[in-house]
Amino acid sequence: MIGRIFGWGSGGNQAALPAEHGPLGVAIGGGIEIDTLSLQAMAVGAQPAMALPSGGMMLVAAYGEARLDAQTVLSRYYDADNTILQILSTSATPGDELLDVSVYQPWDSVVPAGAADWARWRGPSGLIGQPRYDADDIVFERFWGDGTGRADLVEFVETVDDGESRREIHQSCMLYARPLGQAREMLLINIERDLGTAASQGSSIEFILGYGLMAADIRRL
Repeated sequence: MIGRIFGWGSGGNQAALPAEHGPLGVAIGGGIEIDTLSLQAMAVGAQPAMALPSGGMMLVAAYGEARLDAQTVLSRYYDADNTILQILSTSATPGDELLDVSVYQPWDSVVPAGAADWARWRGPSGLIGQPRYDADDIVFERFWGDGTGRADLVEFVETVDDGESRREIHQSCMLYARPLGQAREMLLINIERDLGTAASQGSSIEFILGYGLMAADIRRL
């Protein structure tokens, strides 16, 4: 009886623990330590398109997840500055093996003026999906898709949770890359469309630069 008055025993009045997300098992508001020393050593002497990520503690402001195929789940941990720690695993459950780890940062953004401008970017002969992408004389080679012609964009739906609401975001994207010393600089060109809005094409085209990390370079705090 006393236990019930003070909330002991049953746990019915105890505050719920924050949900743990993804293979790192990190809650919204939790921290991740990112070590970029090995990345910076591999890229020494090269000229990245923007400053390499400095590493340190990342506070998770949102978590996104998408199943890419039967064996692969994409997990994304976002901070307040839109830095993305991206992880591929088989199930995205806490403790799952990290198959691939990379960190991405926003680089540029374009807002197409109308249907013709959208077609210039993502139409049948559009810029996104071509074998190469020239960003003001910084040339990236297409990383996804075979052949010498334009490749179809990769599409999936990412569920993003910020601790207060969940959104379904349709992604249309293409990945490019170029050598950066002994490392690789990746350019993800991404069109996002919030499935909760009436927009049919997306609001902007985002250019996001990324770099591969090793599983040992990251840890939950």
